[in-house]
Amino acid sequence: MAEKFLDCMGDACPAPLMKAQNELAAMKAGDVLTLNVDYICAMKNVPAWAREQGYNVEVKEIDEDEWDIVIEKTK
Repeated sequence: MAEKFLDCMGDACPAPLMKAQNELAAMKAGDVLTLNVDYICAMKNVPAWAREQGYNVEVKEIDEDEWDIVIEKTK
């Protein structure tokens, strides 16, 4: 299992989503991608997209207006 971290602080939508899509495309099942975001639209859109893809997703609030989105690629 590999783990990858993407700093998306300051990136407005759809940049975090596009970065997640590109990174996950190169990852294997069981790998974990964590995105650090500070835009609420990314905190909502990225997990929604990942769940639609069948990935496991967890959102952790790090600070006020800062979240880690943890995505496990399942397929």
